[in-house]
Amino acid sequence: MLVSRIFPLRTIRAQYSVALVRNNSTQTDPEHISIPKRIHRSPTDILNALSKTVGQDPTAAHYKYHDDPYLIPQSNLQKRIYAMAQESGRKAARWLRQEHRELFQHSEADPPIKAFYPKMVFTEESEVDEKCLEGLIYDSEVTDATFVYTLMQTKGMPVSDSLKQSLLELLCFFNHTEPLSPELIEERWFQQSLQGKERQRKTWKDGELAELLFTELEPKTSRTYAAIIRGMCKYFQVERAYALFQEAYEKQIELDVETYNSIISITNFLKEAAEPRWELCQDLLNKMNAQGLCPNLGTMNALLSSISSIGNFRLARGVCLQVLGEFKELGVEPSLASWYYVLTTFCRERGPVSHVLVDILNEIEGKEFTIRDPKDTYFFVTAMDVSRNHLHDKHTAKRIDKLLHHGKNYDLIGDSYKESIYYRHLFALLCHTEPLEEFMKTYDLLVPNVYTPEPGIMEEVVRAVETNGALEYIPRLWSDMIIFDHTSRESLVNLVLKIITENRPSADIPTHQDLEERFNTIAWDVYTKIDEQSGARTQRMSFTGQMLGNILSVLSRGKEFEKAKTVFKKLDKSQHQIAGTPSYTSMVEYVDLCVAEKSPTEALDCLEYCIENGLDNVALARKIKEGFTLSEMHIAKLKNLVGDDILKE
Repeated sequence: MLVSRIFPLRTIRAQYSVALVRNNSTQTDPEHISIPKRIHRSPTDILNALSKTVGQDPTAAHYKYHDDPYLIPQSNLQKRIYAMAQESGRKAARWLRQEHRELFQHSEADPPIKAFYPKMVFTEESEVDEKCLEGLIYDSEVTDATFVYTLMQTKGMPVSDSLKQSLLELLCFFNHTEPLSPELIEERWFQQSLQGKERQRKTWKDGELAELLFTELEPKTSRTYAAIIRGMCKYFQVERAYALFQEAYEKQIELDVETYNSIISITNFLKEAAEPRWELCQDLLNKMNAQGLCPNLGTMNALLSSISSIGNFRLARGVCLQVLGEFKELGVEPSLASWYYVLTTFCRERGPVSHVLVDILNEIEGKEFTIRDPKDTYFFVTAMDVSRNHLHDKHTAKRIDKLLHHGKNYDLIGDSYKESIYYRHLFALLCHTEPLEEFMKTYDLLVPNVYTPEPGIMEEVVRAVETNGALEYIPRLWSDMIIFDHTSRESLVNLVLKIITENRPSADIPTHQDLEERFNTIAWDVYTKIDEQSGARTQRMSFTGQMLGNILSVLSRGKEFEKAKTVFKKLDKSQHQIAGTPSYTSMVEYVDLCVAEKSPTEALDCLEYCIENGLDNVALARKIKEGFTLSEMHIAKLKNLVGDDILKE
């Protein structure tokens, strides 16, 4: 049986032979056998089949972190540094191969693989021709292609118009910038996350070779105009792009659908008011119709993108529904980018509540999607944002999450930045709407390999634990805070200290003793981590009186006298550098511990601190007098601090 699984072809061949013998023995005429056509299989089909048998393990780290299991990063910063360091190593290796090409003359593969060899270096003395330039354009070598073309022009070598057109398209697409290698995924994601935070602005490089080529090409064809117009639209040189579009229209040069889509996508820059913008879109659609061009998905998404930026909510909503209806009649199926634009149109921060997301899910639930538009990766993160901040509905959020994990839809989550934002919204919503036990199941499933909570989300989780009185989760969350490098967040640390100070484990809980010991460990961790930073140039958090008071209270309850004494000495000696004062309750608990440990000297020091900082001292003085058998020296100091009258009462 095992052999048949490993060698299925041998088994099939044996079965075929047996069947053929039986047929020949039972029939006089041989039966005609039809061999089915070969089914094409990709190199990864077997791996995909094996992967489906086990499913996805959310508790396992991403495969890019598996080089060393002991160094798998946990915090967001560590994940970013780890991934970028890997790609930095690849870039360093490529640089070494390129700069010291004489060391890599051996053959890496047979037949040779072009990507394994160093790039050609072109100089002023290089022998170049049209074939060389054509190869550079085909490989998207923007810098080298520009240099070779300039070199050919300098040497007076002719370049065909078709090759100039190809070079123009390359320069317009990449805006004279060398593209990143397809293998540098993390760096590309990092750049995209930065671009998402920046406002769209003109980045088109004016006066460069692309504009010169456009001027030289005569007669100008529709491809020539299309290349320059699309490039300018892509990099937001909107005024000149629209001027060239009008020039082509006046010359009756028919442009293709994608060029019209590019112009439609920048109408929000051409017209500021809502009505003129929509009128411009209609005019462009009428011109497409006059040329016999059929709108496609790109046209619909360009229209929806422009509509989503219209400030007039009623007009935007009505026009959006009209566009969806018209394209449905044309048989154009929306992509996830289309629904993303619908969400941004209907679910605005200051607009009325809209349940359009529910209607969208009713339409697309259970479907598997592929990437059809670059903005398709924005749908899931936006939908989860809407379910959290607009609808506040966990059931809708769970439907979105189920759709995301259906089939291969997770490929459309986008980059790691979008994935983090998606789970941030999901956690924040479930934290406030789900029972704590159910939420912690989700937490255990996704943290830290799929998602590392940000300090804000971790604070929400800790508050939910406090609200539910589930103190048993505090040690686990504190441990995660250390791993995620959140212990430098003052608000988060103060919240944890406040909870363990104000909430003592109930004696009814069998593990209350163990829980108290864990609280002591947390309090001491806070003290040591901040104290280690004292005086450092990169100190990120400083002691406060309230913080040290809470630490002192927890250690006093846990009978950790030596540690409590250390904390109080820090509080006493640095009181002029520490902002604020501890609570009176903290001082009482510390004095009680001093009484239990029979240490009158420390108790009197605490009383002196209270007097200097304006805290109640009468009750503490009586507690010290009644709790100790004081020596004459201690009695003299006590009288000096509070006077004879209080001690006589």
